[in-house]
Amino acid sequence: MEILLIIRFCCNCTYALLYKPIDRVTRSTLVLHDLLKHTPVDHPDYPLLQDALRISQNFLSSINEDIDPRRTAVTTPKGETRQLVKDGFLVEVSESSRKLRHVFLFTDVLLCAKLKKTSAGKHQQYDCKWYIPLADLVFPSPEESEASPQVHPFPDHELEDMKMKISALKSEIQKEKANKGQSRAIERLKKKMFENEFLLLLNSPTIPFRIHNRNGKSYLFLLSSDYERSEWREAIQKLQKKDLQAFVLSSVELQVLTGSCFKLRTVHNIPVTSNKDDDESPGLYGFLHVIVHSAKGFKQSANLYCTLEVDSFGYFVSKAKTRVFRDTTEPKWDEEFEIELEGSQSLRILCYEKCYDKTKVNKDNNEIVDKIMGKGQIQLDPQTVETKNWHTDVIEMNGIKVEFSMKFTSRDMSLKRTPSKKQTGVFGVKISVVTKRERSKVPYIVRQCVEEVEKRGIEEVGIYRISGVATDIQALKAAFDANNKDILLMLSDMDINAIAGTLKLYFRELPEPLLTDRLYPAFMEGIALSDPAAKENCMMHLLRTLPDPNLITFLFLLEHLKRVAEKEPINKMSLHNLATVFGPTLLRPSEVESKAHLTSAADIWSHDVMAQVQVLLYYLQHPPISFAELKRNTLYFSTDV
Repeated sequence: MEILLIIRFCCNCTYALLYKPIDRVTRSTLVLHDLLKHTPVDHPDYPLLQDALRISQNFLSSINEDIDPRRTAVTTPKGETRQLVKDGFLVEVSESSRKLRHVFLFTDVLLCAKLKKTSAGKHQQYDCKWYIPLADLVFPSPEESEASPQVHPFPDHELEDMKMKISALKSEIQKEKANKGQSRAIERLKKKMFENEFLLLLNSPTIPFRIHNRNGKSYLFLLSSDYERSEWREAIQKLQKKDLQAFVLSSVELQVLTGSCFKLRTVHNIPVTSNKDDDESPGLYGFLHVIVHSAKGFKQSANLYCTLEVDSFGYFVSKAKTRVFRDTTEPKWDEEFEIELEGSQSLRILCYEKCYDKTKVNKDNNEIVDKIMGKGQIQLDPQTVETKNWHTDVIEMNGIKVEFSMKFTSRDMSLKRTPSKKQTGVFGVKISVVTKRERSKVPYIVRQCVEEVEKRGIEEVGIYRISGVATDIQALKAAFDANNKDILLMLSDMDINAIAGTLKLYFRELPEPLLTDRLYPAFMEGIALSDPAAKENCMMHLLRTLPDPNLITFLFLLEHLKRVAEKEPINKMSLHNLATVFGPTLLRPSEVESKAHLTSAADIWSHDVMAQVQVLLYYLQHPPISFAELKRNTLYFSTDV
């Protein structure tokens, strides 16, 4: 008994005095990695953080060398310690298909690996697919690049379907947890969610990132964000400034280097939400309002603009773009954007110099490549963001400072529609009142915005998805409300994304959604029908039940959106993308309805938005629907489905 107590005491002492401190140093090292990643190089704390990281890594290396003699072999050909600088999961195009790889950037070599399949109980290991000494690595210029090898892209509607499945599975998992369901059922749902998230992560990136070996071999990655591509390129180029030499690793050296990856890696899991802990933030759902004010720190005049990115479903998406401020060192945009968030946790701001040189065309997408001048990222902390007041901040990026403000509106707040007491104007006024006053079948604002988009915006990349400048949208709103005689001149001069945004705002501010509160439950039930004939009868009857101004306007908008989707190869807006943008605007639950069955932001997305998108998509994919033919059809079908 005494011997057992002594052994237990020794074990506790060993843990408290040896393993616990080492574990703390390991955690601190990871924190220092993250701090360095988000600290500008010219910040006074940057060299101090570098020193702290170096000391931590050296300490851990000495411990590891004592524990595992193989670690001493992880050295450069010049005898220096080879350190891991950056690692992450990237999608590689290999043999005309997409493969998820774990890429490791060491001080003198880039190594591309994949996790080996291991049997239960065995430690995971990496298998090296290829490596390039940094002395041999070159980046081809966009115009020098060959066109991408043929990779069959996932259709947009399949990507949207994956998102909907993921959202539905999240809701099912939440319900199981709330009802204290069986752990097996929860694990089964989590496995399904991981499979869909993995497919989405694998098939969504489209931005090419090319790497050449001087020996002639070329490699291609696809990334979801220009920010990410810039991070990798900058990290590699910084290391290449040192005195590097070409080398060839022996099979033993390569095995040792690859073996070290598992212990050295800083990114442990594939970036999908199913890998997150239960206590991690689910992110924000709703609308983020961002004003990009100005920027300083440019050394010479240039044509400058900013883009905004937010994360969604594990990858980043570009959501907004300021106008180009020409020939200046201190651009002042003062432009406001409204960005929809779907479980987002980070906002990225990238500052570009606009290039007008037509010789610098990227052969992958036939677009002129603009130069990134700076980039920065901030976490969307719910406590900071979820206030009614604007929060102003400055983000530093490579010596450049960008001033911006932001505030957040949750999705449940954005669902609220305030009945209008106005008798004049068009925004917030019933559509029947507006059409009667104008003696028109479709409101003037809808007709004019649609006409302008079809005239000069139908080939605009991301039309209706990219946010317009909020101040321009508000100016157009005021002009339409006041029936300004110069409205046509304003429209012809205004940025096309602002006009698209004005049309969306009009439908969003209707006191009742276009497809009405009364019919909302029937639309939800109709779209869920599995029998095609019953669904057709129900969905057509629901259209006939709409008030005439609502129906005619809906059919008018429907044909416009179909024409926009015809230009999908150019504007990248499919029927599914357009349904995702307009579905929740044209069809929403009443406030009473939403309170009755929605419990969280994630539920709002998964339950309502999925169905709203599917309803609009049904009509967009339907053969042309004629108002006269609908009205001539006297057959009545019950909405009790």
